[in-house]
Amino acid sequence: MRNNAYPRNALHSSAGQASVELVAVVPFVLLVGLVLWQLALAGHAAWLCANAARVAARAEAVGDDGERAARSALPHGLERGLRVETGDGREVEVRVRIPLLTHRWRTPMSVSASAHLEPGA
Repeated sequence: MRNNAYPRNALHSSAGQASVELVAVVPFVLLVGLVLWQLALAGHAAWLCANAARVAARAEAVGDDGERAARSALPHGLERGLRVETGDGREVEVRVRIPLLTHRWRTPMSVSASAHLEPGA
């Protein structure tokens, strides 16, 4: 004669297993989402940096202020920490710091782009 403290069906029940698996997986899904978002922000910053370099090179080619032109080409959140360097000739290098999850926070990493435009081109 069997003396079980639990009914046979209770030992083989998986009623709460889906909830436990969901709780275990949610942090990993959130982490992957945050990493993907950060990569998208880094790519967006690089794209905007390249555009700002082209705008600054155009401004330098016609005798305007390249740094002011680069600032005008960037969103307000990326202007902080912007560096614009004019090299020999008309080459302009623009460097911006990569945002961390929002445009309000910054990572220690930065992206840079350079552009060169001849006068009259």
